[in-house]
Amino acid sequence: MAKHAVPIIDLAAFEHGNRATRAEIARLTDETCRNTGFLAIAHHGVDQSVIDTMWNTMQDFFDLPSSIKHQFNVPSPGHPYGYMGNEAETLAASRGNTTPPDLKETFNGGPINIPSHISDPEALAFCYAATPWPTKPELFTQAWNSYYHSMENLALRIMRLFAEALSLDTHYFDEYISSPISALRALNYPPQQHAPQPGQLRAGAHSDYGSLTILLPQLESRGLEIQNLDGSWQEVVPVPGAFIINLGDLMERWTNNRWRSTMHRVVNPERNHDPLSRRQSIAYFHQPNWDAIISTIPTCAEASTTSQYEPVLSGPYLMSKFKSTI
Repeated sequence: MAKHAVPIIDLAAFEHGNRATRAEIARLTDETCRNTGFLAIAHHGVDQSVIDTMWNTMQDFFDLPSSIKHQFNVPSPGHPYGYMGNEAETLAASRGNTTPPDLKETFNGGPINIPSHISDPEALAFCYAATPWPTKPELFTQAWNSYYHSMENLALRIMRLFAEALSLDTHYFDEYISSPISALRALNYPPQQHAPQPGQLRAGAHSDYGSLTILLPQLESRGLEIQNLDGSWQEVVPVPGAFIINLGDLMERWTNNRWRSTMHRVVNPERNHDPLSRRQSIAYFHQPNWDAIISTIPTCAEASTTSQYEPVLSGPYLMSKFKSTI
């Protein structure tokens, strides 16, 4: 297996290919989702200017003095959106593990618009909660919204690839993700001036919560690792021009464990490599509609295999996962 540990899927070739090409790419996707749960999506069609503007704007935001960034803090414990400073979150807690808090700072935002049919108080208070938008840099909200919309569209296209990989109709998932409650997160792993505490990482070992994650890692960055089936850890190196995709816990439930929601982490820089190195990434966490009922997909419920999971509602499931990390 290549060092980056993930195969590269050509999304344009799938979307514009003939039946044989689509079938082969779908087969490779299914195989990858069974074995690693991580893949790279190339020729994705996302406008490079949207990516560049988002990247540069987020870097400018994290470069601001702490006194300014903290003006846009998460307003209260358990609120999903806003700025969170270094060591404010412990991702390993979502798996029931106790570790020191993660060595990272983040800004988090949710859906851009509230659909007219949403009236559930829990949905409005959580997934559609207000985001304390930064006023600096000036382009922050514009860059954020453009990138969010691009990721929402890309996720829809990837879910159509996933449908064919699961031997479903191409548009099988469309009704489940017509108004997704996806979140976008910009991450900055600051230079480490001091040695971490025992067991402290930039991001503790965890799996993601939703259907899929679209990650834009810093080129040539180090530290992202995935856990192999034998329990060992393997580094994932960024692929130029591609997004890294991984499956979340909800997709593992949906597919009745046919596909993997893979444990991953971000380890500290090696002291003999560059102990002060900074790392940045942007992650879009795709989540089906608040009221989508997630139950075993028909093609994953063979006659000889019983469903391993009870149906869950997408929104409340996400909410319970998120609150376990605070």
